[in-house]
Amino acid sequence: MYDDIGKLILRLTLGILMLLHGIAKLRYGVAGIEDMLVNHGLPGFIAYGVFVGEIIAPLMVIAGWNARLGGFIMAATMVVAIALAHGSQLFDLGKQGGWALELQGFFLFTALAVALIGPGKYAVNRR
Repeated sequence: MYDDIGKLILRLTLGILMLLHGIAKLRYGVAGIEDMLVNHGLPGFIAYGVFVGEIIAPLMVIAGWNARLGGFIMAATMVVAIALAHGSQLFDLGKQGGWALELQGFFLFTALAVALIGPGKYAVNRR
């Protein structure tokens, strides 16, 4: 029972916090991401994939509907985000001594955990 409550807390925390980033992209657009992609020699339209990784996948994880897939999509989104936007900070420490990419690391590794352990009992389809 406690394992399933823990999985629910993990899913809700990850899903809600990532969804807030997606809502911001809906409100303010993805022009900055488009520019970053173009600067890396990639097509700008790929930026719209952020809506899958930061809106659709978090909703999947929150509901527990194909949560493993949603977790994998969010983890992949974070790998791309780290590579494109934060690669130069990979080994940096922040002002308080923690890893400079704590937030990105949180999203990446908790998404990976959800993808590996699944949604638990309190889920729409337990996948």
